[in-house]
Amino acid sequence: MSALAPTSIRASREAPAVEETTPEQASKHRGVEAPSVEANTAAGTTSPDRTTCTHCGLGVPAALVQPGSPEQFCCDACRLVYQTIHACGLDQYYAIRERLGAQGRQAAASSGADGFAEFDDPAFTSVYARPAAIAGEDNAGLLRVELLLEGVHCAACLWLVERLPRVVDGVRSARLDFRRAVAEIVWDPAVVPLSRVARALASLGYRPHPVTDSAAREARRRQDRAYLVRIGVAAACAGNAMLLAFALYSAEFDAMHPVYAAAFRWLSVGLGVLSLAWPGRVFLEGALAAARARLWHLDMPIAMALLVGNIAGVAAAIQGTSEIYADSLTMLVFLLLVGRWMQIRQQRHALDSVELLFSLTPGVAHVVEGEPTSPHAPVRDASVQSLQPGSIVEVRPLEAFPIDGVVVLGKTTVDASILTGESRPVPTGVGSEVVAGAVNLASTIRVRATAVGRHTRAGRLMATIEELSRRRTPIVGSAQRLAAPFVLSVATLALVTLAIHVGDGLAPALRHAIALLVATCPCAIALATPLVVTMGVGRAARHGVLVKGGDVFERLARPGLLVLDKTGTATTGRFDVLEWVGDASLRPLVAAIEAGSTHPVAVALARHAGSEAAGSAPMRADGWTIEHVLARGVVASDAACTVRVGSPAWLASLGVVAPEWAERAIARGRSHAHTPVAIAVDEQVEGVAILGDLVRPDARPALDALRAAGWRIAMLSGDDPAVVRAVASDLGIDPALAWGGASPEQKHERIAALMGEARRGTPVVMVGDGVNDAPALATASVGIAVRGGAEASLAAADVYIERGGLAPIGALADASRRVLRTIRLCLGLALAYNALAAGLVLAGLLSPLVAAAMMPISSMTVLAVAVRSRTFARRHEAVGSADRTPRQLSFTPPEGTR
Repeated sequence: MSALAPTSIRASREAPAVEETTPEQASKHRGVEAPSVEANTAAGTTSPDRTTCTHCGLGVPAALVQPGSPEQFCCDACRLVYQTIHACGLDQYYAIRERLGAQGRQAAASSGADGFAEFDDPAFTSVYARPAAIAGEDNAGLLRVELLLEGVHCAACLWLVERLPRVVDGVRSARLDFRRAVAEIVWDPAVVPLSRVARALASLGYRPHPVTDSAAREARRRQDRAYLVRIGVAAACAGNAMLLAFALYSAEFDAMHPVYAAAFRWLSVGLGVLSLAWPGRVFLEGALAAARARLWHLDMPIAMALLVGNIAGVAAAIQGTSEIYADSLTMLVFLLLVGRWMQIRQQRHALDSVELLFSLTPGVAHVVEGEPTSPHAPVRDASVQSLQPGSIVEVRPLEAFPIDGVVVLGKTTVDASILTGESRPVPTGVGSEVVAGAVNLASTIRVRATAVGRHTRAGRLMATIEELSRRRTPIVGSAQRLAAPFVLSVATLALVTLAIHVGDGLAPALRHAIALLVATCPCAIALATPLVVTMGVGRAARHGVLVKGGDVFERLARPGLLVLDKTGTATTGRFDVLEWVGDASLRPLVAAIEAGSTHPVAVALARHAGSEAAGSAPMRADGWTIEHVLARGVVASDAACTVRVGSPAWLASLGVVAPEWAERAIARGRSHAHTPVAIAVDEQVEGVAILGDLVRPDARPALDALRAAGWRIAMLSGDDPAVVRAVASDLGIDPALAWGGASPEQKHERIAALMGEARRGTPVVMVGDGVNDAPALATASVGIAVRGGAEASLAAADVYIERGGLAPIGALADASRRVLRTIRLCLGLALAYNALAAGLVLAGLLSPLVAAAMMPISSMTVLAVAVRSRTFARRHEAVGSADRTPRQLSFTPPEGTR
């Protein structure tokens, strides 16, 4: 590294090294995305001009590179996590991750709340912990807790978390539900406190949070187990009934002793009755409930076929004939239960995500005891559940606010974008209101609580989301819409069959009527939708699109109105330098001055200058006095000169002179709703950086493709209306459909109004990423959360897109149309089969035995079509890669230096 020398700054002012770019060319870069560390670096790789982090594989800023060291880290958090993993002998984690081809993820930064003292609070234990038992061990005093872990992203994480007993004595077991990122920890509180277990998880890179509503989740788990037992019993009955059926069918070709034949018949009948009375009872109960409510339901014809088939089987066993039907009926029960289980699992995915809602705010608070304005007042950590309105809470830099309140001491800047959508940090001082979930960026402040827990603004938003999710009425499936005509048609045909064949005698007529009921049982119709939807959900997941429910496909198959959030959805969601005007040699200086700041503007300037200096030794601000001026900028001084980086208005108030070219650059940046930052050496501006939230490079092509497919596009954001209009213009969105300055409540109201105005069946789709989008996501016909979004938005949404960019939305819309076409094809095939079977029975060409043997054919046909269906085309496999391509930033020299 090289230290900054004042003489070098003087020299750069006299003969700046510049590259020529016209202002017109520079202005075109408003929609260009800067190189993203995460997008441009593969885990564990290096290149000649870039150093990657040993832990996460992301790029290491030039200022943090340690020349000659074999281990490089992009941040202190990654360094600490790597050291912990190495010290515990768990280095195999990296080998497993590399073998899986999984990309690393930057470790979460630690904060002052990482002591996890609240986890040892008796109130915490009573709420979240439960007695535990491990088979074959002494279980006295063992407790079990479920913790939601940040940073779980691949199977290597599962391996690492489940090695926790090797890291902490007293932990008996650790099991990770990878899909939910929830770890079940069993520990002995007499040996180790839970806070130490939590610190160990955090040191491995997985910061834990308590999981709420464990009682309801335990009840769902018991229900799931009971359903799986039903499926197991149904499978056992079907398998054994098929074996007995083979024996009985063989008697048609060779003689069988009557005793054996009768035994096989009664055993088959017993399996059929058992299958109907235990696992198949759900269909009888569903049909009875529908009849009591005077509603048509597909369980009605299913129950009718099962009952009639079993009654006929008992009668056949008594008469000594071979038409037992047990093999077909037990297989029917098994297949239907599997289809029903698929639907239940989809619903479980949506319900499980709700537990993420309250991980938005921290679980611990620094409570100030005594005089709140006294810097010497004692501070203790306490669980957020113990806070009351009026409590004084200290919030340190980079911590989230645990409560709503009013600042009583200190000044800082606050990032409330997760709640408000405002991309710019907000200056905050004594008397300012703050909300739970926002992040303190600059300095320690103290806040008097006005609302805690579910009474905070974030808590009320979460309650709204839960209520809207419960109210949302699922779309009635195509199969259920067929229930009424199907029941009436089958009942009518059975009576017609009875009437046609009654002349041959009552017994033959009854056999033909039973054959019709068995052959036309709607097994394939009931399986079609869950099978195709499950295949569609699985293929979507392989393409990085997680769909919570099959009704999403039905809603998205028809074009409607697509409403985009701006910050983090249409844009990258972070500040980047769009344009640099002036002396290029000041960039390393700016990087060194801003290296120690956490303010988003400072981070963007340091990142930009660091990327320009990649491959060369970064500068250090050794010997310089650096002072951060809240909400204004930073001053770096030396005996030779003074350098100021900050807002143009602040520099002007200090008497700094801005040349004409700088004034024009500042005005141009403001006209595009961007943030200009001036760099002054002594009393003159020598450079101007234009900062903004970059539009994703694939956004415009993706939206153009959706427009071509018939979709209308709108934008709804909490950001400044001028910024929203500028971004909407870049994306070709009608200004009349670009709404800015909307609060979370207003977003919800706007989406509700748009849905009221939409024609019946026309979807209103909301795409967002922040907590401020969550109520709107829950209200819309389909809510889509994009990668990097807040947990609340993920819980409220119907779809989560893992990759960055908007292109996967178009792929999902195309796939939805294919899923719907496949469902209709399967239903058509099933109905055609039923019609053919009914015709053969009416003509007297299909005996009950052949009808029972043919019944599974339609189900197998539907299964084959569902498996071979192509919902996501190959051309979408690379969708979303556009936002990984590095793009060059513009540089404009001051006029007169060319």
